[in-house]
Amino acid sequence: MPNLNDICSDIVAAVDYAHAAAVIDQDSGLLLGVANNVAYVTQTYLDVVAASAVDMFRGKAVQTAEKMIAELRGEAPSRLIQEIQFTTHSTFHFMTVVPAKPNLLAVLIAGKKINLGMGWASLRSRLKEIAAASP
Repeated sequence: MPNLNDICSDIVAAVDYAHAAAVIDQDSGLLLGVANNVAYVTQTYLDVVAASAVDMFRGKAVQTAEKMIAELRGEAPSRLIQEIQFTTHSTFHFMTVVPAKPNLLAVLIAGKKINLGMGWASLRSRLKEIAAASP
C-alpha cells in the first residue's frame, strides 16, 4: 500500500500544472504527507502553509461562527466547512476534508492554467486512498 508521500507524489505527477499536494492533520496542523515540485519551497514554508490551511477550516473565528450557527439552530456544534478553493496571483488552492477521516485535509496547489474541475476531480478521486493510508 502506498504511503501518504507516495499518494501526494502521484497526485502532483498526474495533474498538469500541479505544484504540490499535501495531507494535513487538522488537530495538530502537522503535514502527514507532502510532495512538491517547486525548487524554492522549503519545509518551513510548507509548515506555514499547512498551519494556514488548518486555520481556514478550524481557526478561532471559524469555530466561533460554527458555535453560533449551532446555537441558532438548536444543534450541537459541528465542523461545517468541508471544502475551500482560493486563488493567489499565480495559483489555485484546492482543500477538502477527507470524509472517512474528518480530522484530515487533502490539499492540491496548482498553476492557474489548470482546469478547475480537473483539479477538484484529481484531489477528490484520491480521498479513499488517502484515508486508507492515514493513521
